[in-house]
Amino acid sequence: MRLSLRRAWFWMTWLGLISALGGVSALAAPSDVQLEEMAAHRAFLFFWNESNPVTGLTKDRARNLGRPDANTVASVAATGYALASLPIAAQRYWITQDAAYRRALRTLRFVAQRLPQDHGFFYHFVDWRTGTRVWQCELSSIDSALLVLGALADGQYWPRTEVALLAEALYERMDFGWMLTDGGDLPQSLTLSMGWKPETGWLGTRWAGYSEASFLYLLALGSPTHPIAPRCWATWDTPLTRVEGHPVFGGPTPLFMAQMASGYFDLGGMRDGQGRDWWANFRNAHLANHAYCARNPQHRKTYSGAIWGITACDQPPPVGYGAQVPADGRNDGTVAPTAAVGAIVFAPELARASLHALYPEYRGRIWGRYGFSNAFNADKNWYDRDVIGIDLGMMLLALENARSGLVWRLMRRVPGVKRGLAAAGFHRAQA
Repeated sequence: MRLSLRRAWFWMTWLGLISALGGVSALAAPSDVQLEEMAAHRAFLFFWNESNPVTGLTKDRARNLGRPDANTVASVAATGYALASLPIAAQRYWITQDAAYRRALRTLRFVAQRLPQDHGFFYHFVDWRTGTRVWQCELSSIDSALLVLGALADGQYWPRTEVALLAEALYERMDFGWMLTDGGDLPQSLTLSMGWKPETGWLGTRWAGYSEASFLYLLALGSPTHPIAPRCWATWDTPLTRVEGHPVFGGPTPLFMAQMASGYFDLGGMRDGQGRDWWANFRNAHLANHAYCARNPQHRKTYSGAIWGITACDQPPPVGYGAQVPADGRNDGTVAPTAAVGAIVFAPELARASLHALYPEYRGRIWGRYGFSNAFNADKNWYDRDVIGIDLGMMLLALENARSGLVWRLMRRVPGVKRGLAAAGFHRAQA
């Protein structure tokens, strides 16, 4: 234990010095390893600093440049990514094992015992001090799944502990049948609802067709207590459309649809029961996104062969947060650095080229306490001052999986994940 703490102290001190100096020496261009370390470490600092020390709930967003904000709105999805960040931080000696475990335990105790829920699902946005619902938001199926995925990762990192027991209890409490059938009103339904509000009831939208929700269905298929039928997976409509010459499910899509599931599920070399190669689809979505930006610098000052990443992110005023796609007339030149860096598990050379272009060119405008700000648009001379938790989370998981495969290994051990993959028919593809 003494040696472990000494190593932790060394690395925390060294990384603190790196951060204080802006990440690298001003006399030398940063290496791939340095840039990836800087981006990952600063992303973790968001989850560490912007999580309430009592509840563990993590802010949906925070100010990256200038004075810190006084925002108190947390999201359960960002809290899930905060939980998943703890094993990464412990493995990289950014914090001690004991500090990481205590944060995980404090968060999971609050979530399991005090965070308002219904049938195991949580409200999308809550006050980070109390867990009280804000903005009349919905009980969210997909955001609750992101919370539970982070909890399950921690449960596998600290097996046979209270953290593991709490994580499994959260998973067991999720009544996927309730979310599938709108509380029994749609007994023949094969698609999950996006959520429910106490004022108006079930939302009119469902997770039916290609989207980021593949991880939600895999969790539901493998549930230890309330599994949905395998035919729910088979019913998904995933038409192949060529985008910039690459076959992609559903046509042009924002990059986060390929990055949420792949942060937790390593589907490389596998096909599902319908013969679909989800990993190839995720990779092609990144290649198509890059290709579109690479061929459009004459139309958008932001885009180039190295500056890309069209996804859901902050947009220039008056739009606010929104999703764009790599198709003419459906984007305005806004890119999210986290989306391009998050490509590292699918196209490492493109992700690293983006890091090497973004850091020297835009460092003075979007590099802050938590790394790159959420988005920017050179055409409109707009540079975001905030970061968003889920986007930092997707990038951090991708960087760690590219480095060590840690999160993928943890998730492979989850019995429910094994059941979910089997129910969806995933199998090793023939060479």
